[in-house]
Amino acid sequence: MILRENREKISVKSARFLLPIEYEKDFYKKALFFDLEHCVNKKPICVGVFGCSYYDEVREELVVNQYMIENKRDAEDVLYIAEKYFIKMKSLLNKKYIVTFAGNNDFTVIDYLFKKNNIEFNIRENFKEIDLQKEYEKKTGSGIGLKNLEKEFNINRETEVIGGQNLAKTFNKIVRDSDYIYRMPQEKKEKILLYNEQDVVSLFQICLNWQKYIKTSEE
Repeated sequence: MILRENREKISVKSARFLLPIEYEKDFYKKALFFDLEHCVNKKPICVGVFGCSYYDEVREELVVNQYMIENKRDAEDVLYIAEKYFIKMKSLLNKKYIVTFAGNNDFTVIDYLFKKNNIEFNIRENFKEIDLQKEYEKKTGSGIGLKNLEKEFNINRETEVIGGQNLAKTFNKIVRDSDYIYRMPQEKKEKILLYNEQDVVSLFQICLNWQKYIKTSEE
């Protein structure tokens, strides 16, 4: 399994443009920013990449943790690693919220796989979910995808968008063929990880700058 942690220096001087929600004023300090890359064929097959970030207020860093499978065994192991990660975030770092974009899809996949592997941890029972797609629809009266929302926020990606179907095919090959990961170009692995990393970084940036860019349908 590929385990990766990246830290990005971000000094938050002001939270005056923060997403206004009914929870704590500075909820971003107690939030996780969560995104999965996965494979589904009628039923969920695996989590290909688990990605999550949180803000380390003391070090002024956004900490991004990622776990990417390399074989069928990893497809099971990543679920137990994810469970340990969430327990640590809640019990040791006092995280209360989980920020997603259209997170129901990711939760459906991981809940199904947790249950299949007898993992009792329920993410949405332990963290309050903040779905940015729903927040956008609530504020503007219209729907949007994450990549178009990033454009509204002037967030520029370093890599091109990878389609969910292409990602699913890749993870299906990894699970079915134990040698596939060794034939897979290193550049492709890095591209997938960077794509996922940019998702969880974008969630943080969008939350922090929400009121700069989002106008309600009444305005």
